[in-house]
Amino acid sequence: MKSIKFNLIVVLVTLCCITNLHAQSSLFSYEQYVNTKGDTLKYRQLVSDYAKDTKYPLVIFLHGSGERGDDNKAQLKWGVKNFATSENMKLHPTIVIAPQCPKNTSWGNYSYENMSLQPEPTKTMTLLIELIHKAIENLPVDTNRIYITGLSMGGFGTFDAVSRYPDLFAAAVPVCGGGDVTKAESIAHIPMWIFHGAKDDAVNAVLSQNMLNALTKAGSYPGYTQYPEVGHFSWIAAYSDTMMMEWLFNQRKQ
Repeated sequence: MKSIKFNLIVVLVTLCCITNLHAQSSLFSYEQYVNTKGDTLKYRQLVSDYAKDTKYPLVIFLHGSGERGDDNKAQLKWGVKNFATSENMKLHPTIVIAPQCPKNTSWGNYSYENMSLQPEPTKTMTLLIELIHKAIENLPVDTNRIYITGLSMGGFGTFDAVSRYPDLFAAAVPVCGGGDVTKAESIAHIPMWIFHGAKDDAVNAVLSQNMLNALTKAGSYPGYTQYPEVGHFSWIAAYSDTMMMEWLFNQRKQ
């Protein structure tokens, strides 16, 4: 009898979780950006509130390599739905844009032999920056509170974006990524909180540590959280961290 009750509880909890995740996904509208050349970037968008004459922070969320494609759904698999919980939307009403990187492309453009940033951004990154400027024109975006975050491939993309466009973002949260340490001085003014798993066998934590050390040497005060028993899935804890969320939404361009 106890076994039956336990199994029933497990089923009910699972159904509640599935229902909640579906409800959160439905809050993100299906969108696409097409530039004058006909290039297209699909994305999902959350507007958690829309009060007249109110400006809202804009969060750019960059997914990992496993969510690339053209279904405009996969990019919501990890992390970004934490911004769409009832609690977070109540405490931090925001606009979230979660673009989807096409297959065989990437957010960042590095020489992965030495992590040097290449001169030109990827086509996808170029489209993303165009999309951000379009959002500024058409949505009630507080331009002093534009944040960027991403996991794995998106973590590399986060460092790429702030390195190329250091005057655009008010804060950044790169998760299990890496960047070009030679750019640290030019981005030292951007508040950052870096996350990584110590046992990450997909992206070595040394890459985040290198950026932490370079930014600190350049006079920055980045946050750094390394989970001692976590592998590549450090984003699960990172985006569930209420202190990180509170910190992020407190950041404003100086």
